[in-house]
Amino acid sequence: MRSESAITRLEEISSNLAQVNERIGIALKVANRQAESLTLIAVTKTFPTSDAAILYELGLRNFGENRDEEGARKSQELGGEIIWHFQGQVQSRKIPSISHWARYVHSLDELSHASKFLQQPNLPEFFIQVNLEEDRPDRGGVRAGELDRFIGDLPEEIYARAVGLMAVAPIDQEADMAFGAMATLSARVRANHPGISGLSIGMSGDFESAIIHGATHIRIGSSILGSRKALT
Repeated sequence: MRSESAITRLEEISSNLAQVNERIGIALKVANRQAESLTLIAVTKTFPTSDAAILYELGLRNFGENRDEEGARKSQELGGEIIWHFQGQVQSRKIPSISHWARYVHSLDELSHASKFLQQPNLPEFFIQVNLEEDRPDRGGVRAGELDRFIGDLPEEIYARAVGLMAVAPIDQEADMAFGAMATLSARVRANHPGISGLSIGMSGDFESAIIHGATHIRIGSSILGSRKALT
């Protein structure tokens, strides 16, 4: 019998992914949902391109990155039919590069950024980030009370490519409470803006709750790839 240290990285990631998929399946069953209603985004930030290549080999096609430099490099190194998701804080000077490699941007929260994206030859699709911590204006995202006005002020071409809302559950709040609030907010937005129907919520520590509350996209890193390396 091989020792634990002899387990290959492919075997490790494959085992972790199988466990995550099993948990996803259980949550979907509880929520009476079909697998086709959910997109799993493997968050590969800080992990090597070789790990992303393993995930591709295992059948995943949606990958998430939080830093433009890393996403741009990996998209070039991997190629293939990969759908790249940018999930980090948008910086104005990075928008031309982000637009080049990212199919989706999950963190649109400033009208000035929307206008700058509009100037790019490749226009991504957008999730509007919502700030669930009303007492923390330093956090990224549009406040829930200002969301309708933000959507109404979007340039027409950006509005047409807005596909959903995104949020991160506050650390000091139960995920069920945070995601329940997002589900209610999402339903309200969909009623007025049918195209903005997606809901990007849920990460490694809370994705089952997110699924039960209607997430269409979940962003999972450490549960699949293991402990995250420190950012450099």
